[in-house]
Amino acid sequence: MVNRIAGDYPDVTLEHGYVDSCAMALVTRPTSFDVIVTENLFGDILSDEASVLTGSLGMLPSASIGGKVDLYEPVHGSAPDIAGKGIANPLGAIASVAMLLNHTCKLDHEAKILEDAIIRALNEGFGTPDLRSQPKKVSTSEMGGVIRRFVEES
Repeated sequence: MVNRIAGDYPDVTLEHGYVDSCAMALVTRPTSFDVIVTENLFGDILSDEASVLTGSLGMLPSASIGGKVDLYEPVHGSAPDIAGKGIANPLGAIASVAMLLNHTCKLDHEAKILEDAIIRALNEGFGTPDLRSQPKKVSTSEMGGVIRRFVEES
């Protein structure tokens, strides 16, 4: 399937690799990846590894696309160990919505507004407790409010 679709995108470089090699490359040269396509088990392992590069598991969106239903969710899933504590990072979930808008709904402009709001929040120093480098600590709902404000301003 990937090989067949790749022909429709001549400006995208397609590389095949083994999961162990990919895991090593994520650590040694993470900027060489834009998208990784894999089956669910390897995707789960690689996304957990990649979360270290972003500073938190709460930062990463994910998508399972190509079946009867597309599924979008943050890579951390529901995070039941921190549910209700107001400390969960909502950015992975919000970025997952941006992916849904972009890929399934074909609403590229709206997806970019969300993506830009996330980037702005981080650039302005906002972060939930998992983002230790961010100076402006906020709760889950406060981070959602920051994103909402930036979306409304766009």
